[in-house]
Amino acid sequence: MPNAAPKGPLILIDGSSWLYRAYHVLPPLTNGDGEPTGAIYGMTNMLRKFLREYEADRIVVVFDPRGGTFRNELFADYKANRPPVPEELSTQFEGIKAVIAALGLPMLQVKGVEADDVIGTLTARDSGEVLIVTGDKDMAQLVNARVALLDTMQDRVTDEERVREKFGVGPELITDYLALVGDSSDNIPGVDKVGPKTAAKWLNEYGSLQGVIDNADKIGGKVADNLRAALADLPLYQDLATIRTALELDEDADDLTRRAPDSATLAELYRRFEFHRFLEDIDVPAAESTAEPAETDYSTVLDEDALEAMMTKLEAAALICVDTETDALSSMQSNLVGLSFAVEPGQAWYVPIAHDYMGAPDQLAPKTVLDRVRRVLENPDIPKLGQHIKYDINVLKRHGVDIQGADFDTMLESYVLDSTATRHDMDSLAQKYLERKTTKFEEVAGKGTKQITFNQVALDIATPYAAEDADVTLQLHQLLYARLSETPQLKALYTDIEMPLMPVLARVEATGVLVDRDLLGRVSQEMAERMEQIKTQAYDAAGGEFNLGSPAQLKEILFDKLGLPVIRKTPKGAPSTAEDVLRELADRHELPAMIVDWRELSKLRSTYADKLPTQINPQTGRIHTSYHQAVAATGRLSSSDPNLQNIPIRTETGRRIREAFIAPPGQQILAVDYSQIELRIMAHLSGDEVLLKAFNDGLDVHAATAAEVFDAALDDVSNDQRRAAKAINFGLMYGMSAYGLSKQLDIGRDEAGAYIEKFFDRFAGVRRFMDDTRKAAAAQGYVETLYGRRLYLPEINAKNAQRRQYAERTAINAPLQGTAADLIKKAMIEIDAWLHETGEPARMIMQVHDELVFEVPREEAQRLGKLISERMGAIAQLDVPLLAEAGIADNWQLAH
Repeated sequence: MPNAAPKGPLILIDGSSWLYRAYHVLPPLTNGDGEPTGAIYGMTNMLRKFLREYEADRIVVVFDPRGGTFRNELFADYKANRPPVPEELSTQFEGIKAVIAALGLPMLQVKGVEADDVIGTLTARDSGEVLIVTGDKDMAQLVNARVALLDTMQDRVTDEERVREKFGVGPELITDYLALVGDSSDNIPGVDKVGPKTAAKWLNEYGSLQGVIDNADKIGGKVADNLRAALADLPLYQDLATIRTALELDEDADDLTRRAPDSATLAELYRRFEFHRFLEDIDVPAAESTAEPAETDYSTVLDEDALEAMMTKLEAAALICVDTETDALSSMQSNLVGLSFAVEPGQAWYVPIAHDYMGAPDQLAPKTVLDRVRRVLENPDIPKLGQHIKYDINVLKRHGVDIQGADFDTMLESYVLDSTATRHDMDSLAQKYLERKTTKFEEVAGKGTKQITFNQVALDIATPYAAEDADVTLQLHQLLYARLSETPQLKALYTDIEMPLMPVLARVEATGVLVDRDLLGRVSQEMAERMEQIKTQAYDAAGGEFNLGSPAQLKEILFDKLGLPVIRKTPKGAPSTAEDVLRELADRHELPAMIVDWRELSKLRSTYADKLPTQINPQTGRIHTSYHQAVAATGRLSSSDPNLQNIPIRTETGRRIREAFIAPPGQQILAVDYSQIELRIMAHLSGDEVLLKAFNDGLDVHAATAAEVFDAALDDVSNDQRRAAKAINFGLMYGMSAYGLSKQLDIGRDEAGAYIEKFFDRFAGVRRFMDDTRKAAAAQGYVETLYGRRLYLPEINAKNAQRRQYAERTAINAPLQGTAADLIKKAMIEIDAWLHETGEPARMIMQVHDELVFEVPREEAQRLGKLISERMGAIAQLDVPLLAEAGIADNWQLAH
């Protein structure tokens, strides 16, 4: 019986192109052993996506060979402009080949022959449909009625019609076209000054490259002289651009056929490279993919006997892991559906109290359960553990249970151990540290519009899911806390700062902040009117109407219609319209600045002016943000729903939004802000004598810097000189280059460089600190804050200069920003304790960057402002004074 025809087209993937894209587009990644994995991750992810979307029996990945090819013998400068393969990429090649093999995909790499020629030969040899997956324009010469190109980055298929549309000539003339225009990526010169339109015009007029050569004397214009000068080289250029389609290849049809994936090998590779999310694709036996106990004892507590049996274990436990299940994500509005507990690995209980699906069994009354568990949860002598336990604290507090003794949190243990090693959710931690694939919420509740809330999940499904959360969290704690304890500084950071801060943040979240709904409505209307004004001005500047919110239309107007230069491209190769690009283009045309203003208004209006009123809790009448301790790598807090950190203070629009954050009747907003805290930390850490003296003498440090840099008396420093010094002071901490400073100050690059050199000459201690920090980071792979917080820098010794320099800039900034984060956290802990001990009438309602915000009685505002400022200033003994400045007003903007 003859073999059945293969299903689907022959698909040939330009593997080298994909691997380079993955390497350059994605951020650098390494696994725990320090192996570079970013390109492997990117290409593996591209392959996973592709295999989900395309069904075919024959999918072949083709790579370029190592070393030269026959074209280098034809033309010594062929591809001579290409830099050598980066070492970080080269070391990943064997890894991606292993993944491709485990996926069951045939792979070809022929010595001395480029991938293009292998693809061309396989295409010509096949009689059916062929899909070539590439972004290389050279491949257009292979397109015909049965061959098409697919660029997955642009999600675009190129057929014969598309080739003519794109190049102005058909596939049969692509090599002729490339000979004329050249190919910069392959270093094929082409004819000087001959562009795509000219080449297409000549080829369409004379029929071929040979026709152009034969009629060169008839072609007029200055560029024709360049053509005649290049006539002798054009056949070589065409030969270099021509893909070979009749090579001798050893592979036959069977070598191009996919095999079944090797799941065990894939799982081993994914674990080695720490691609834990990819393990979800693989159906491997539990014993191979998890580290869970051979047996688990997960119980559903439905009656009082079972509840008492559980309570006996909890009351005797040395540590209780607790987790809540709710019907919504908001800790301030969700209803409690059930609780799970664990005290030893492999065993856990789930106590449902509000599952109400049709056919749900009878459950214990919420009051019965909460009254019973309150005895252990509110007992501070029994330590409690949770994964993101702040959420559980706020949920239970609203249901009448005030958790005491919340001493451990696996999310924070992981974060303090290594803030950048992984995401810090339970599923990611279980995969990384326990090699255990846990049940995802979507697996029990569904996805998208069909997702149900947890109270609708059947108990036979809910119990193993909820109990597993408590069980796995307990197992993670046993591992993570032991690792933390190996490093005294990290353990102290966890026990003295992060864990004590957690209940403070819980209280701040629960307190919330008052906003003026009516004012936000007026602000929204103001923004809408201003956006319409900008839109009208933008139409005039562009010479016609367009959608200001459409990057595609904006690109067409800026770069095609107005002819502005392309400053930077997106990962997909399109001209970028990012904010920094538009600001740079604003010097050349008025439209980019209008777009920046319109975008800011649009974002602030939708994110704050329109959305904040919808986020007012109907029960409290206040907004309750969520603070995140385990997001920013440097230790800074972030917030969401709403994000309070991103409301700009330097724009009129941002200030208008801040005005809507108000004090209740009889109270005022007290905002206390650390002054120049990172510069003060720089003075302390660097020991620079000039900086120390400036701060200790109470001088204006920016003016003092200007006096040093510009050789001026302090009293003679001008406003412009102070502004330049301020840019230098803050810019250097973020690794600002002479180019960056020149753009910020609108001065020449040489002048900016001279300023920076002068700064380092006068502030020798700062230069020494930066140099020493780079060296220490390179030697140990991380930097530390004053309190021992570590930021690991896997790229600090990268061969790629751009990545290494970025890591070096991060190394300098992280101890400053991280120490500032530690100080504000210590201040929050200290002031919260002081308020509770003394009963002082102030409520902490927000933390934003280096600022703490309180509600205080109007008549007590001045006194409390002085006391809180003093306490914030005394939180640490540095070599310079910490200065905290208080502002008091009826709204946040005026108080800042």
